Amino acid sequence: QVQLVESGGGLVQPGGSLRLSCAASGSIFSIKAMGWYRQAPGKQRELVADLAVGGRRNYADSVKGRFTISRDNAKNTVYLQMNSLKPEDTAVYYCKLDVFTSSGSYLRGRPSDYWGQGTQVTVSS
Repeated sequence: QVQLVESGGGLVQPGGSLRLSCAASGSIFSIKAMGWYRQAPGKQRELVADLAVGGRRNYADSVKGRFTISRDNAKNTVYLQMNSLKPEDTAVYYCKLDVFTSSGSYLRGRPSDYWGQGTQVTVSS
């Protein structure tokens, strides 16, 4: 019903920057929240940043001051600007959207979760 397409990952040197994008399409009535998660090899998936519909932003302590989450409502797209990247930021990054796919689900307050396919970010010299 809802498709997410991520882009923007790659290889970057320490101290460099990358911008991730996640574009949503399909049966979207409204988006409640958008977020970015990451999973490094041998570790659990963790929240990097999220952005609620009211504009409240939440960041993991490890990325505060370096990463910025933003959204373009007209394009149903969420971005993650990553600056001052460190080797420990290396991971597969996933976007997650909480989506109301119909007016009914919106009125019931029951969004559905959708995940992107993941994009690799490697920070290395």
